[in-house]
Amino acid sequence: METERERIIPYSGYRGLWFWLMLGWVASGVDRTITGPVISYMIDNRVPLFQGVENPYAVGGLVGSLLFAGYALMQFPGGYIGDRFGHRTVIVISIAWAGVATVLSGLVTALIGLVALRVLTGIGAGMFYSNDRSVITRQTPFEKRSLGMGVVIAGLSIGITLAFLTVSPLIRVGEAVFGTEGAWRMPFVALGLLTVLISLGMHAFFRSQRGEHAFQSAYGGALGELGKYSAVFFVVIVGVYFVAVRLGLPEWGVAGIITVIALALVAAVFTRLGGRIAPVLYNRDLFLIYVAFIPILWNLWFFSFWSVSIVSEAAAGSTFLQAALTAVFFGLAGIAGYPAGGWLADYSKSRGWGRKWMLVAFTFVQGVLTLLFALYVMGGGQSLVMLGGLLFAASLFFNALQPMAQALAADLTAPAYLGAMFGMMNLIGEIGAILSPAISGVLRDATGGWVAAVFVDTALIFVGFLLLLFVREARAAARKQEPAAAPE
Repeated sequence: METERERIIPYSGYRGLWFWLMLGWVASGVDRTITGPVISYMIDNRVPLFQGVENPYAVGGLVGSLLFAGYALMQFPGGYIGDRFGHRTVIVISIAWAGVATVLSGLVTALIGLVALRVLTGIGAGMFYSNDRSVITRQTPFEKRSLGMGVVIAGLSIGITLAFLTVSPLIRVGEAVFGTEGAWRMPFVALGLLTVLISLGMHAFFRSQRGEHAFQSAYGGALGELGKYSAVFFVVIVGVYFVAVRLGLPEWGVAGIITVIALALVAAVFTRLGGRIAPVLYNRDLFLIYVAFIPILWNLWFFSFWSVSIVSEAAAGSTFLQAALTAVFFGLAGIAGYPAGGWLADYSKSRGWGRKWMLVAFTFVQGVLTLLFALYVMGGGQSLVMLGGLLFAASLFFNALQPMAQALAADLTAPAYLGAMFGMMNLIGEIGAILSPAISGVLRDATGGWVAAVFVDTALIFVGFLLLLFVREARAAARKQEPAAAPE
């Protein structure tokens, strides 16, 4: 029987590929992360867009949740269309789309406009993940697969770190350009333009590829198909927000409705495409990994969105810049954690130990460290050094476990279905990202502090740990041969 190694032909310049895909994650991380710090600044400085808002943290968290709603809903369509029109084609569209939407986010004059543009940003960014993971799997040597996923997704941590580091300086620049009340616009405009430039560079790199992996772009066909899904999701998400505001529904209720819509999409995929992509829908072990990704993405965007505010409140008297610099440790840990986790997973696989138990162990340690962070905040700890150290330690293990989980899922999937699998994995996982900012913001407004929200995050991590215990990695060795992958 033809083996996976024989069906996937590595690209000789795969390190260059890693570099450009990593830049894609930098852009994706920046575009999404700046929403949280900018909204925290807007709340603290009472900018006009938030005047009259009764529960500002809940509303601000809802803006983030709606961004991730768009991001989540595009996961499966993005991967499925990538399988049809080429993963690299969709990657370029994704980064360019998110960059343009981010620039426009800095030009709006009403809260509903910010919501709409953040939803569009999420929709664009949501096309990236499943196609990025698929390209790495196809073009990276098998024995370096997890390392490649770790090195590339380290760009997300670089993007998160860049967002935390640059928001405050860019706001100061924005005061000179847009005035005091409009200073918040500059991070969106400047970092959105950076994303657009990265998309142009990625297109040029893909065009330079030769041989087996020569780039045959199909932008028109892909954009047409992506546009159909995007239009529907945009109308649904913004429509739900508009109706909910008119009816006075609570912010957590809106996030819940969007989650139901995401689950309905999962059900629709099962109904309409179950026969064509059965290997990624009806695989018990893959489904456990999908669900275990809900706590992973809840934790990622809980801290990415609200860590500046958490640190600011815990360390009473600290400035916005000090809190942002402390929150940077959450992002910095990923720069080391992602590649280290990928290398460890590959090493474990090469020694015959598999990837599962390394993943399980790292998830447990991350849960313990997050629990220590929660206890420190609850006990009134105010040291910026201690807060940054605990954030860094928990994030180090958290970031390391992600390429382990992604490579394990890829091991369980035939090449022809990689885009669909990664799309389904992130579609389900992003339920955590949809709910996390809004529910955490509601808990903050209801309790007057962040302790309850951090404990909820900790409990979810341990739920993910329990789910991963039941994944049967040995299934990969018994996988049946699947149809050959469609050409890139």
